[in-house]
Amino acid sequence: MRSEGAGAVVFGGASGLGEATARRLAADGAQVVIADLAHERAQAIAGEIGAVAVRADVTDPAAVEAALARAAEAERGVRIASICAGLGTPTKLLGREGPTPLETLAKIVEVNLLGTLNVLRLAAAAMVGNEPDDGGERGVCVCTASVAAYEGQIGQIAYAASKGGVVGVTLPAARELARSGVRVMTIAPGLFDTPMMAGLPEAARASLGGTVPFPARLGDPAEYAQLVAHIVANPMLNGEVVRLDGALRMAPR
Repeated sequence: MRSEGAGAVVFGGASGLGEATARRLAADGAQVVIADLAHERAQAIAGEIGAVAVRADVTDPAAVEAALARAAEAERGVRIASICAGLGTPTKLLGREGPTPLETLAKIVEVNLLGTLNVLRLAAAAMVGNEPDDGGERGVCVCTASVAAYEGQIGQIAYAASKGGVVGVTLPAARELARSGVRVMTIAPGLFDTPMMAGLPEAARASLGGTVPFPARLGDPAEYAQLVAHIVANPMLNGEVVRLDGALRMAPR
């Protein structure tokens, strides 16, 4: 599917993987809406790339609908939804004072999994009314999982569960929306140089990068965005989860 003139919403587009995706899609000619709770940062990026910034929480249906509506004002309607918003709060089943509070676990699952489902259902509703392109496509949704969905580490119990759910959603969502010409894909990134990593000492960052077989470094968010752009352009990519991890397999801790 062509990006030129297509409305694209990047949820979580104010930093990290989402920011890189917003920049890449805008460079490819999409009319980008950056939807993020970090509104000032989103506005700054939007000003640089000719996009629109809206405040949005992926678990808030009205906010997600509003972001999609802005993208629908594009020349070809809303055609692309990238879901990069999420929480990576460390959690275990048992903390120093006993079982981890259920609400702590639930919040991570709410944002990462239910937030993804919320965007998928509303983006699909917005896309199915588009005129199909020459290949019969009406839209594409790209979700973000993690290698933690497969090799969750100690301290990632809720995160791994939520990202495993995103992996599980991918195929049935793609199958359901296939008749409408809407594709669903998921990327499962490994260790990337995001703001979460930026707070670590350089020695720790280098050590983490060295655990990646090849290339032995942290991933560049632009490489994630490059894959999003390819997914948008390649209509045969549908219903699949692509690991973007340099052959990394996470250790228990």
